[in-house]
Amino acid sequence: MRLSPLLLLALFATPALAESPPETTLFGANLDSHMASSFRDLDGMVDFTKLALKQDPGNGMLAERLFSANVLKGDIASAEGLAPLVIKNNSQQRTARLVLGLKDFRDHRYADARAQFNEAAYTPFGILASTLLDAWSYAGEDSLNAALKELDKLDSQPGFNNYKAFHTALIADFMGNKVRADAAYKSAYQLAPGSLRVVQAYGNYLERQGNKADAEKIYRAYLTADNGNVMITQQLKDLATAPKPQPFVATPNAAAGEIFFSIASAMSSEETGEAAVTFAQLALPLTSDRDFVLATLAGAQNSMKDIEASTGSYEQISKTSPLRDFADMQIAVNQLILDHKPEAIDKLKQLVLRSPNDIDANVTLGGAYRSNEQFTEAADTYDKAIALMSGNEANAWHVYYDRGITYDHLKQYDKSEADFRKALELSKDDPQVLNYLGYSMIDRGINLDEALSMVKKAVSLKPNDGYITDSLGWAYFVLKNYTDAATYCERAVDLIPSDPIIAEHLGDVYWRGGRELEARFQWQHALDNHPDDADVPRITAKLKDGLPPDLAAKPADAPTTIDPAKKPDNG
Repeated sequence: MRLSPLLLLALFATPALAESPPETTLFGANLDSHMASSFRDLDGMVDFTKLALKQDPGNGMLAERLFSANVLKGDIASAEGLAPLVIKNNSQQRTARLVLGLKDFRDHRYADARAQFNEAAYTPFGILASTLLDAWSYAGEDSLNAALKELDKLDSQPGFNNYKAFHTALIADFMGNKVRADAAYKSAYQLAPGSLRVVQAYGNYLERQGNKADAEKIYRAYLTADNGNVMITQQLKDLATAPKPQPFVATPNAAAGEIFFSIASAMSSEETGEAAVTFAQLALPLTSDRDFVLATLAGAQNSMKDIEASTGSYEQISKTSPLRDFADMQIAVNQLILDHKPEAIDKLKQLVLRSPNDIDANVTLGGAYRSNEQFTEAADTYDKAIALMSGNEANAWHVYYDRGITYDHLKQYDKSEADFRKALELSKDDPQVLNYLGYSMIDRGINLDEALSMVKKAVSLKPNDGYITDSLGWAYFVLKNYTDAATYCERAVDLIPSDPIIAEHLGDVYWRGGRELEARFQWQHALDNHPDDADVPRITAKLKDGLPPDLAAKPADAPTTIDPAKKPDNG
């Protein structure tokens, strides 16, 4: 059962307030809508904004909020109904223009669609989307020259030449112009031989032309660089036995889906996550490659920290898709993020049983075991993953690093150090590895000069990383150099003021340096920043009694922040 944010507040209100819930006024519904938005509760946002809009039906601002929530949920039909009111209030609302344009596009009212798309062309991605959609609208009208002329507009936009070449090939292919399609596919492939979609489309075209030998060449070339790509692996597997494939893009509608999908893929980061979700949701009803778009949508939802929605999208990927194993692995990672560790481990164990040679699945299972502090099981699983690796994988160093952390927890220090040194060799001195290995040697009192140099180098490589900076300060503390310890621990607190352990470290440093008042302030700051329950008694005791004079400065007294073992981190 989902509770509204206002109801959640009412549960903790005074008895008088709890007994008298507010009426559903415009103000109350609007406030609920805002709060649902802040909690990323799209269902609540839709419900409460509908209530507010029902009482103020001409309110364009409310309509725009409801429109955006519907698009983010994938309810494009409802968004279409709201789009005219949104545009009436805000004629520059790009997504509303695209939604109305797509409705015209699907109904083959291509001139009307172009009018809407052109109104959305005022940002770089808006120009890209509008130009490509306009070109395909001309293709829908059977006008190749007009379509290619429209694509020429991308010449003035830096960085869009790949899109132009790719869609020139797709349009010429769709319209049956083999000469232009041959040239354009070759050009697109030369510009972007590492683009998965270009390789898929070009290989598909070559197969349909009966040129399986060249299709196999480009598939194998791609797999040389990305030997784990399940989509190309499947296309290569199907090459000998499967019948001639359908065109990669068979209709203008499917092309529109490809356009929005490709833009969503380019925007999938935390900063652009909402835009990526928007474009992926617009792609989903149009695409001929639903599973691929669902995977992209799920990744974008994950970047927005909407973990439940991300899981829901992964779950929709078909059971027979080459992406099914990947989807199950990502669902397990989402379960780890939500701290559902046993469920994640069970899902990953099933995946490894189904696909025992899947390196990523084994690595992820190792990380889940490590996150759950099952270090023996983690080490065994990392052993299996490393046995499957060729050593040339891009993230090979990270697997050795993760296993090194695991051995460190098992107090198998020789094995741990060997793995860290292997990770340093493969990663060309990654700062995470330098930091961990250097600090662990300081902790054990060995190779002190080399160890301190490692941690210093890690800080020089990532000077704005608060955790690594804190490690150097804590290393100086362990070495009883309290002056340098204060310098780096103070900087770490400046970089990450909300981390309780970093604040605790600075308090310890101040106490050892005779700055007891400042030490207590930092320990109180650590408590105010909500440390883990297990850390609270230790910090509270320091705040009350300080550090005893005979305390040996060891990391066990205040855990370091360098160990990522509690977080799902699989490279």
